[in-house]
Amino acid sequence: MTRDAYGTAAPGAVVEEIAALGPFFAVSLHPAAAPPAAPWQPMSGPLLAERAAGVRAYLAASGGQPPDAVEPRVAASVAHLGLAARLVSPALAAAVLYGRPLHYDLDAVRWQPALGGPVPVSLPDDALRPPVPAPDRLADAAAGHMLDGPLAELADRLGTLGVSPHILLGNTASAVNGAATALSAARPELAARARAFAALLLDRPPLSAQSARTPAGAFRRRSCCLIYRAAPDRGGALCGDCVLRAATG
Repeated sequence: MTRDAYGTAAPGAVVEEIAALGPFFAVSLHPAAAPPAAPWQPMSGPLLAERAAGVRAYLAASGGQPPDAVEPRVAASVAHLGLAARLVSPALAAAVLYGRPLHYDLDAVRWQPALGGPVPVSLPDDALRPPVPAPDRLADAAAGHMLDGPLAELADRLGTLGVSPHILLGNTASAVNGAATALSAARPELAARARAFAALLLDRPPLSAQSARTPAGAFRRRSCCLIYRAAPDRGGALCGDCVLRAATG
């Protein structure tokens, strides 16, 4: 395996190993000074609103309904949750596997907004930073670089479509927990490390007020992503980590 000056795998090797964890982890790298051309698009651009509109139509069609049957804020929340998971998952994997935080602005991200699965994502090749050996310091770096960086920017942009900050932060917390769950399933030998690192992130602002534990120790968010409201009569199933599960038993 190629090694860089920090004694860790070079960016291409890191990305290759992370991609093997599953489609939500897979990313491409592009030169920071020369982002890829179309069909790649800036994630910070107007396509986010178009993405929410596309998700709205997709959810409505899945339930045999006209597009206006799904509330715009529901579609925006669902769109946000999927994109948050796409940014969180590789960041968590880089930290757990290599002790390396990711650091970039949302403007630097390129994506292809296809519906029906994890969207293709490309990050600048300088996003992968040197290792941070202490778990607490690594969590501080991840919280500062990612949670207060591109993930906050993503929430701000989709928040203009009527989704509350409480729901958006809950989506991000859910994405952190989901990434740890997926990593644990793909690499069981790293499950304890993944869960421990996710817990460090969830215990830090801005996510510390967004998660709780069930009596059995499972993660539960303190909000709802609203996807149940996309079903006819707003009677869809609840997600496994939904706060409403506590209310319904």
